[in-house]
Amino acid sequence: MELCSSAPPKSFYFKSFLISPPISSIIMPYSLKPTNQFTSLKISPTFHQLSHSPRKLSVCLAQAVNDVVKDPLPADLIVKEIQEPNCRIRLSVEVPAVVCEDCYDMVIDEFMKRAAVPGYRPGRQVPEEALVRYIGKDGVNKAAVEAILKRTLPHAMSSVEGRALKDSLRITTTFSEMEKTYTSLDILRYDVVVDVAPEVKWVPEDGYKNLKVVVELDSEIEAKTAAERELKRRYKTLSTMRIVTNRGLQVGDVAVLDISATTVEQDGSQVKDVPAAGSKGFRFDTEDGDTVVPGFLDAIIGIQGGETKSFPLVFPDSWEQEDLRGLSCQFTVECKELFYRELPEMNDAIADKLLPGCTNIKQVKESLLESCIELEKTAKNQATDNVILDQLQKMIQVEIPESLFEEHGMQVYGDKLLQIQSNMKLNEEQIEALSSPKAVKEFLEYERGNIENIIKQSLAVADIFKRENLQFSTDDLVKEVENSIAEFKKHNQEYDEESIQAQVQEILEGAKVLEWLREHADIQYVTN
Repeated sequence: MELCSSAPPKSFYFKSFLISPPISSIIMPYSLKPTNQFTSLKISPTFHQLSHSPRKLSVCLAQAVNDVVKDPLPADLIVKEIQEPNCRIRLSVEVPAVVCEDCYDMVIDEFMKRAAVPGYRPGRQVPEEALVRYIGKDGVNKAAVEAILKRTLPHAMSSVEGRALKDSLRITTTFSEMEKTYTSLDILRYDVVVDVAPEVKWVPEDGYKNLKVVVELDSEIEAKTAAERELKRRYKTLSTMRIVTNRGLQVGDVAVLDISATTVEQDGSQVKDVPAAGSKGFRFDTEDGDTVVPGFLDAIIGIQGGETKSFPLVFPDSWEQEDLRGLSCQFTVECKELFYRELPEMNDAIADKLLPGCTNIKQVKESLLESCIELEKTAKNQATDNVILDQLQKMIQVEIPESLFEEHGMQVYGDKLLQIQSNMKLNEEQIEALSSPKAVKEFLEYERGNIENIIKQSLAVADIFKRENLQFSTDDLVKEVENSIAEFKKHNQEYDEESIQAQVQEILEGAKVLEWLREHADIQYVTN
């Protein structure tokens, strides 16, 4: 779906409109790359096989709106346009009797050409009464209603042409209601709703031109520190593990621990296990002491194989797992095994083992530092972009069309499923359960706030790209489209080249906007 602000979409298409809510017919999309708003492509949703005539009719009519040039009508339609919340417009359409009659005649002519009525030679004119009797009046009326819709929809949509969002058209009148009106009054009435491009309002006006942001950087991404840490990690992989037999745990050792934790009520009346804080067979490298609860390493220094220690600790308020923050626990630790490392001498002889292709330690250090400098730059830019995008979505006021919310929500959920699948190797039954309409709907409602923030970021970026007349090269577009198509082919996935091109264009626009904002914003970096 194209994202627009004050300008209409570059093209105007209606690919599908459904009588029932679109959420009930979506099969989740799967992306080929990790989620990143301006660096990953989205695979368009696909639909369950059409199983009942109203939906089949909707898809058929959608194709008609796409492909058929407006056929002149013998009379004008009566179209009432009603503005609804969230950038939605309702069109109440009344098709005059003269138009309905003209469409009916076209249906009869078509049946005349195709129907083989018993008792009449091929090519001979069949009386209308005989034709209707052979086909059935109900069948003729249904065909007439469908023909009226196909012919009049392009005319009915004229007032929103250039504003409508792709894939957002819905017929809200049921087919049975339309058929009843047609057969009783010789006219046709139907309602359609369509989402239009949202208008972005900046508060303050042009506020993005005076961005002031503070970017917090993790000290671990600092290139020199990261390179030293990586060298140490590689060096440790060359060690031989030896069992400690005559002493207790020291810094530098590796211990295999059984850990349990409990909480105690203030009056001491109840002891409660805390499974999230425990672990069986936990392999603890004492040189990674900053990854455990503060005080844990100090509490077990000196512990020997087979020994058990018990001690109280409090999880810090900054702990990653929210439900453990600030929790006071009594830990019990049993040391199952205790090892020390026997390391080779750090010299040029092990350079190639530390980093293949290197002949000396100096070369290893320089190569690792060079790689870490690139990683630091990438991480710094990503952190900056995240802060800028978060600031942008807070500076705009915009109504979000439901179709836009659903499309982005589907992408977020698809990425989530892909991540789960790669981590857990789900079977077909599990994937089907997670892709059910109920599961999708629950996810979208739970994540509505986050999804709406992502959409606001996209809308803000698209608006800035237009306002600042930013450009990207055609060569870049062609190259990225070709790369994306190659990825689809590599994974034997179907793709739509037009959709890929639109998505690549959105990504390139976003990259240009973020580059422009980094150059013009007042950015302060702090290390935590």
